[in-house]
Amino acid sequence: MSAFDTKILEILVCPKTKKPLTYNQESQELINEDNTLAYPIKDGIPIMLIEEARTIS
Repeated sequence: MSAFDTKILEILVCPKTKKPLTYNQESQELINEDNTLAYPIKDGIPIMLIEEARTIS
């Protein structure tokens, strides 16, 4: 498994809300600022597709 480079967070935003993301190392996901969507990271690559995001309730 490749490591996720957190420097990419400087340029990535949530494609739905256009707000910043935070990295959750435990779940290997990027969480949007509203804590409503979690984007998976696979092999060190964030999957930034809204349809691939997990809804957080």
